[in-house]
Amino acid sequence: MKKILITGITGQVGSQFAEFILQNTDWNVVGMMRWQEPMDNLYNLTKKINNKDRIEIFYADLNDFPSIKRLLEKHKPDFITHLAAQSYPKTSFDIPIETLQTNIIGTANLLENIRLLKESSGYSPVVHVCSSSEVYGKAKKGIRLDENTGFHGASPYSISKIGTDFLGRFYGEAYGIKTFVTRMGTHSGPRRSDVFFESTVAKQIALIEAGLQEPVIYVGNLQSTRTFQDARDAIRAYYLLLLESAKGNVDPGDYFNIAGEEAFNLREVIDILKGYSTVKNIAVMEDSSRLRPIDADYQMFDNTKIKSKIDWRPQIPAREMFLDLLNHWRDEIKKGKIPLNR
Repeated sequence: MKKILITGITGQVGSQFAEFILQNTDWNVVGMMRWQEPMDNLYNLTKKINNKDRIEIFYADLNDFPSIKRLLEKHKPDFITHLAAQSYPKTSFDIPIETLQTNIIGTANLLENIRLLKESSGYSPVVHVCSSSEVYGKAKKGIRLDENTGFHGASPYSISKIGTDFLGRFYGEAYGIKTFVTRMGTHSGPRRSDVFFESTVAKQIALIEAGLQEPVIYVGNLQSTRTFQDARDAIRAYYLLLLESAKGNVDPGDYFNIAGEEAFNLREVIDILKGYSTVKNIAVMEDSSRLRPIDADYQMFDNTKIKSKIDWRPQIPAREMFLDLLNHWRDEIKKGKIPLNR
């Protein structure tokens, strides 16, 4: 039976990827998490986790080298999808050192452990290193970003993912580890953290509908234009790339954009979400505390490379994704989970 390790399993993408694997394969899942992380995104899997029914949790930390060593020695997963990170660009301006430490050194801790185990025992997993489209930073308007576009760090998070990206490529090229790197564009849908733009807008609309916020949406920069895709579409691409790498059809250290094909200005996103609301005449107000010192405000992508490797394209329409996200927040609030104003 094949086994996959998912680091960052408690996140939006990690939890949905675990569900995808359990539903679409016969693989077993090991989820890596820190002991104090919230389990909200895994509650629908806790019965299976408690019964060790094809999925179990291993407590470890990217910044704790020995804990990763114990994890890999115990489970020796056939596949590793590395999603764990400090993943919030806006937050990275407040905690730049933690962001760099976790995303760069933490990734190095994982890959170095794999290298050492490969040298001592021949261990040779397929390793997916999740980078980010944020590596391209503040791109020129009108440019479609492909994999050879130069990097431009626009936040501590962006810089940390540049380091992550290079590490994934380096360990593949230098040591023959079967790594590949993905740079996912803006992805959303249910479970998207409210620190991201479209999710905080959806959350605020749900709060307004519940009478818990005045009919005003507070936002930061609205000048950004970018592609959107449902995270569930990106997960399919992750899985297909894992399979191709296992067949030897992906060069160690190769790298791929995975992006939506529908683009929206952020003002359009607000209008779409407002259009789904039961409350009319909701105002929009800029909140200076939500602005970044520098913003990646234009991102259009070229998906040619990934489409040449796997049979994939986004299937879930962005407007359906935005509605799913709004309904997610409506459901959370109905359960009495009142989110922070942020």
